[in-house]
Amino acid sequence: MRKVQARTTRIVSSVLVGVAYAFAELLFTLLTGLCLVPVLGSPRGKRAVLDRARALAVTLAGRQCVRLARSAPELLASAYTPDRALRYVAVRWTAGMLGGLVLGTLLLGALYASSALWMWAVTEIDAPWTVFFSSLGGLFLVFLGVHGLHGVAALDMRLARHHLGPSEQTLLERRIAELASTRAGVLDAVHDERRRIERYLHDGMQQQLVALGMLLARAQRSGDPARSAELVGQAHEVARRTLDELRDVAWRVYPAALDESGLHAALETVAERSVLPVRLRVSLGREPPDTVRTVAYFVVSEAVTNAAKHARATRAEVRVGLRRGVLSVRVKDDGHGGADPEGSGLLGLARRVAALDGRLWVDSPRGGPTVLTAELPCD
Repeated sequence: MRKVQARTTRIVSSVLVGVAYAFAELLFTLLTGLCLVPVLGSPRGKRAVLDRARALAVTLAGRQCVRLARSAPELLASAYTPDRALRYVAVRWTAGMLGGLVLGTLLLGALYASSALWMWAVTEIDAPWTVFFSSLGGLFLVFLGVHGLHGVAALDMRLARHHLGPSEQTLLERRIAELASTRAGVLDAVHDERRRIERYLHDGMQQQLVALGMLLARAQRSGDPARSAELVGQAHEVARRTLDELRDVAWRVYPAALDESGLHAALETVAERSVLPVRLRVSLGREPPDTVRTVAYFVVSEAVTNAAKHARATRAEVRVGLRRGVLSVRVKDDGHGGADPEGSGLLGLARRVAALDGRLWVDSPRGGPTVLTAELPCD
């Protein structure tokens, strides 16, 4: 309820400011038209009037962008031309005047709706049913006025985005740049992952297998049956550790539980394998697409691993939820903070998330806590 009241209050104030600007824009439009009439036959004079009008229109359009920035932040970064600003100012006053009419209707409805209260205090009511129906009609006008304000605000926003927002060519160029950047990021992330797997294989299992071969060779050369049995037992232990490391590497590459049991089960395995106590809360409703749940899994796995290795955390909390087509992942630990978003691990996660048009935030002040949040679109 509070959110609805706050949003309605914000819309009313925005429409009210828009009405004030509408009078200035209407005056500007009329004066520009009057100044153009005497110089229609003179290209130089027409150009001079339009140049001054464009300059003033850019200023007025900039004020409107600031007013609407909360709902449309892209307007502040939009590089609209003076001609687009002039066309916008020439038509925006109509939406402002409509907003004034709706505000007047809302005030009139409020006056009639409260008539039973203030008329009772001012004078005697001779026709109570007339007052009752007047109050009822006033409530209906208030209802129409509130919905009308939302419609005016939407119209105002649509006009601004149409005339001042990025053009289709600019949007396509931005999209191409984003796709090129995310493609390069994915290639870098895959390259880093391959190098990490190579280090696991070289520094871990390769040395274990060499040790295994040496133990078996010594057992084969030994003439003492007891010594041979001891060496074979050591070789068996080395083989067992090597198999555990091989399973761990395979799990890091891609956990089979994602395909077999889904995201929730895979995250439960992450919590069980972690050296930290992990509190897991998952609310999905339906299983996300394969690519989304894979990225979500690696975000949680990397964040929990970093908390245990680098942050000296004692516990972690993981929350995963799917709402309105967006999978939200939040990992919080009680470590000392100071995580670097440009570090290799977090940068690789950011690239994975960006490849799906998602967003990743890292809030890690000195002293902690560290909160990592990712949003992944599922549709």
